[in-house]
Amino acid sequence: MEILKRDSLIESGFAGLKEHRIVKDHKVFNAKASNDRSWEGLGHFIFLADARYMPYGETEMHSHNELDIISVMVDGNIVHHGSLQHGTDITANDVQVQRAGGEGFAHNEVNPDNSWNRMIQIWILPEVAGQASDYKLFKPKPGELTRVYGGNNNDNRFPAKTKVDIALLSETQKLEINEPFIAYITRGTGVLNNQKIEDGDIIRGESLLFEATSNVQLIIIHTGEGNG
Repeated sequence: MEILKRDSLIESGFAGLKEHRIVKDHKVFNAKASNDRSWEGLGHFIFLADARYMPYGETEMHSHNELDIISVMVDGNIVHHGSLQHGTDITANDVQVQRAGGEGFAHNEVNPDNSWNRMIQIWILPEVAGQASDYKLFKPKPGELTRVYGGNNNDNRFPAKTKVDIALLSETQKLEINEPFIAYITRGTGVLNNQKIEDGDIIRGESLLFEATSNVQLIIIHTGEGNG
């Protein structure tokens, strides 16, 4: 098992935000992209950034094709602008999933507040090219593990071999995943495979046994035949 601390990487930024780019897979980034110690992805998962939006900051309108983008709110709010579900309000713990497909989409994520917020952005390459663009919004509940992407066919999420789960756990709650994973803790503390972890730690390994030691938001990307 390996652990990388977010704050060991350089924070960069663009437009109205600052971010740590923690996963930059060679499938879409050049061979030197990981010279900053950022990680390769897992399966079709290719990118993870931990972003802080400035007061009233925004990404500015831009487009994507053949890409699935998962946005996990940690703190604060976002107003989603774009060609899919324009005007949607996203608040702490909400998860927005956008599929560009062959049609593509344009979007701009805007911080409506006069304080900094925080959002995690994850990119996953679709397994099938040329699909229609689509949009989904999830509201994970405290105390539960919520699948927001991947797994078997389900009307409420995009099916894929690469899976993304969001865990909102209270102290002493446990979870187990028996397949290769990359996990990122974005709130709280816990013990993962007997190692203490905290906000801003990214972890990868072959299986996961986790116990929360405070209130936790944990993102788990995993791939394999187990866990649905």
